[in-house]
This record gives sequence, C-alpha cells and structure tokens, in this order.
Amino acid sequence: MNRLLAVLLLAVTGMASPLAGAADEEYPFRARYPDVQIMSTDELKARLGEVLVIDVRSKYEFDTLHVKGAVHVPLKIGFGEKVAQLRAEHDKPFVFYCNGKTCHKSYDAALLAAKARLDRIYAYDAGIFDWGQAQPADTVLLGKSPIDRRQVIDKKRFTARLLEPPEFVALVDDRSVVLDVRDRVQRDSPLFPFKERRAQLDETKKIDAAIAEAKAQGKVLLVYDQAGKQVQWFQYYLENKGVKDYFFMKGGAQGHFDHMFGRVVLGGGDKDK
Repeated sequence: MNRLLAVLLLAVTGMASPLAGAADEEYPFRARYPDVQIMSTDELKARLGEVLVIDVRSKYEFDTLHVKGAVHVPLKIGFGEKVAQLRAEHDKPFVFYCNGKTCHKSYDAALLAAKARLDRIYAYDAGIFDWGQAQPADTVLLGKSPIDRRQVIDKKRFTARLLEPPEFVALVDDRSVVLDVRDRVQRDSPLFPFKERRAQLDETKKIDAAIAEAKAQGKVLLVYDQAGKQVQWFQYYLENKGVKDYFFMKGGAQGHFDHMFGRVVLGGGDKDK
C-alpha cells in the first residue's frame, strides 16, 4: 500500500509542475503579485450583482469596451483616495480589471487599494478581452450591449492590420489617406508633412472626414499613433464604421524613429497596456 501511495504521489507531483508552469505562462504577473487575490471569470459572473467592478484603464479604452455596470477610475495619481471614497459610497467587494493577462494594472490597483486600507479587494486579471468573449450579454461595446462575441478583436485580427514602418511609409502616396491620431502633447512634428491629417481619438468629426474621404475615393486609410498602443482600440471604431481597407504602423511614431535610427526596442512587461 505504501509503495502504491508513493507511486501515485510521484505521478501527481510529476503532473503538477507542467500545469503550474502553464498557469504561470498564461498569467505571467501572478507570481510577481502573490498577495493579490484573484477572481475568475466564472466567479465574477456569479457575483456581478454583489461586487463593484472597477475599470482602471484609459477613458478611451473604457468608452470603447468595458464590463457592463463597471465604474471608471483610471490608475493615476490620487487613485487610492478615489477608491477609498468609492468604498464609503459602496460597501461592496471591489474587483479591478484592465486589458488582459499580460496587463498588470489590475494587480497594481489592488495593491494601491490595500495600501489605502481597504479590504475585500480582488483583481480580475483575465481582463476585458476574455470577459467580452465569455460574457457578451454583460459587455458594452461603443455604448451598446449585449454584443456579439465575434466583435471582440483578438490579437490575430489586430496584428493582421499592422505594417512595419518601411511598409507603411511605402504606401504613403496619392492612393492613401494618412491619419495621425497622437495626442497633442505627443506631437512635435508630422511624420509626413502635407500628406497627413491630424485628429485626436476624441475628435470624431475630423476622423469621420478622413474615413469619408478614403471611402469615397477608394483609398487605403493609414493610421499611426505614438507607440502603437492606442490604435488597438481605434480599430473598434473603424470596424464599427465599416472601414475595410486600413492599416496601422507597428510601434507608431516611436517605431518609425527607432527604425530610422537603428534602435532596438526590447520587449516590456505590459503588452496590453
């Protein structure tokens, strides 16, 4: 009997390591935040009415896609004070979320809430992409709910629209409409003088004019931002507008300069930021 138990224990422990490794690979930041309590998609769905869900991303990301009923508290200076005030108004467990499994903002938010001496704090680290796929009835996309889970843009659909900077530049001619969507504070000079339009992501009239021109003249719409992050959310707007022929510059303006000057950008931590 003892020998049988030993064999079984060996088999179990032998299987546990690969499974643990797979979990760490899927959620790479969990090991760095051992004190943060995690809530799964199924548990969040079951408890949706009894918890306060807090979105800690940018306003543009929140306005594009968010958990139905979530409140928006961006992760920036004064965050601890704001969530402490929320607890005074809502005596519920707090669940923080951001974009996905490779985004650490939900963990950071949980730690800041704990530092503000709040209890019943969780991170929903699967993020909005998994939530939209699993719970389309409780997801809001561009102000509408429920959604079709096929509307959630996965990594494959996004990367299919990315062009390396030289490929992007090669398309800048009379057959394209170029749109610079960088924030004003990020802009110093245009990458394509006299060949591009400028519009912040919240300047929808300017954006719609560029889209209308591209559609009417059968031109490809070329869009770039500062670092290749914001266009991931702008893609939802373009898809909603029925734009078919469009591309983004990989790495944005920063990627363009890195390529020009031969700089190598090392991969960072927050891929879904």
